[in-house]
Amino acid sequence: MVHASFGRWPGLLLGAASVLGLLAACDKTKATADAPTAPGSSRPESTETPPPVESSKAPPTPPPPSEVPVNMPTAEKTKAIAAGSNAFAFELWARTRKSAKDNFALSPASISMAFAMTYGGAKGETAAQMKKVFHFPEEPAALMASWGGLGRALSDPSRPITLRVANRLFGEKTYGFEQAYVDRTRTAFGAALEPVDFKNAPDPARQLINTWVEDQTEKRIKDLLPAGSIKPLTRMVLVNAIYFLGNWERQFDAKNTQSEPFHTSSAKTKQVPMMHQSNYFAAAQVGDVKVLELAYKGDSASFLAVLPEKVDGLAAVEASLSSATLDSWKRAVKGQTVAVSLPRFELNPSSSFPLSSELSALGMPIPFDSAKADFTAMGNPTNPNERLNIDEAFHKAFVKVDEKGTEAAAATAVVMAARGGPPPKPFEFKADRPFLFFVLDKASGLVLFMGRVTEP
Repeated sequence: MVHASFGRWPGLLLGAASVLGLLAACDKTKATADAPTAPGSSRPESTETPPPVESSKAPPTPPPPSEVPVNMPTAEKTKAIAAGSNAFAFELWARTRKSAKDNFALSPASISMAFAMTYGGAKGETAAQMKKVFHFPEEPAALMASWGGLGRALSDPSRPITLRVANRLFGEKTYGFEQAYVDRTRTAFGAALEPVDFKNAPDPARQLINTWVEDQTEKRIKDLLPAGSIKPLTRMVLVNAIYFLGNWERQFDAKNTQSEPFHTSSAKTKQVPMMHQSNYFAAAQVGDVKVLELAYKGDSASFLAVLPEKVDGLAAVEASLSSATLDSWKRAVKGQTVAVSLPRFELNPSSSFPLSSELSALGMPIPFDSAKADFTAMGNPTNPNERLNIDEAFHKAFVKVDEKGTEAAAATAVVMAARGGPPPKPFEFKADRPFLFFVLDKASGLVLFMGRVTEP
């Protein structure tokens, strides 16, 4: 899936269905003692025994998320949150697209939501940097309530698609988290605090978290936290998982799927299963790209495919990606008869990727800095060595596209031709070369998932 070395350890995971944020405590005395000694210098020794970590009474068992009261954000706030998340998505994509492997996907909504929970525990310059990088439109407490409300709205079970949003806090059982933060996170995100033993059993805790993520994503996101990513100094892991399943409003007939060439580059071609149908869809030619929008059942979400004219034209399209570009594509598509050829594909990365270096470069190094990070709204122990910073952030996404859909007959369009003339030639969208895709929530404009397919 992507890039970046695992030089720092875990924090935030997100996937085509799940995101995880990890905050680790930093024992600065131990960190100094364990640090490599520079040539010509001596390693300082400390015999001071740090005071014990405060412990707090475990919070009462929270009610199920569906029973936790939450105020839905206004339409204006919802669009502001979506606009901010999308702006962050394209800035992150600009940094990751060159180092990522060919097939690549992420869920910017999941990353943003996980960091919104984390932002709720931040103060001062730590919060300011997070707000700027993620384009959060509100201060921490207000943003948590708004993002949490949007998450509930997205996962409304009455929607004709399946879109589940789940959040959970996994906290070291001996650590004294701020009760106000725990309460706000539970109320806004339905995120219960589950006590675990990071100090004495870090790997069983890692396996517990990975199992929770698997359960929330129908087993699609596995091994989100790699071996060794949870350590005895870990104090909090924040997890967001998103699972999406949408049937096409107008299905592809599997009988029409056949093996056809896909040009992975100007010099290489491979055979792939290509789906076909000619129907009434929204599509357009915009400059050097063709844009196709396929609605999911109920038309509350859609799949937007962006196809460069040239086989090797994807890099140039990616270089121009922005919220304004996406908006221009959405405005341009118009209903018309379209002959669609789209490959079946599955993006299933073997490992998650870390985000700390990318986020630091985008403008938020302080939250990852053990000496400067201020998450005292989340945990404020008397021992400064037990204060929190983000140790690492991980993301993983799974995306599968195939012929499945429902209500095809009811959605079949009848195209009327002018009397006495031949029917107009349908707009052709033949994705036989690398292309981009977006899964969009139509009401808010939020990009749920985005990715590129270079080799189905």
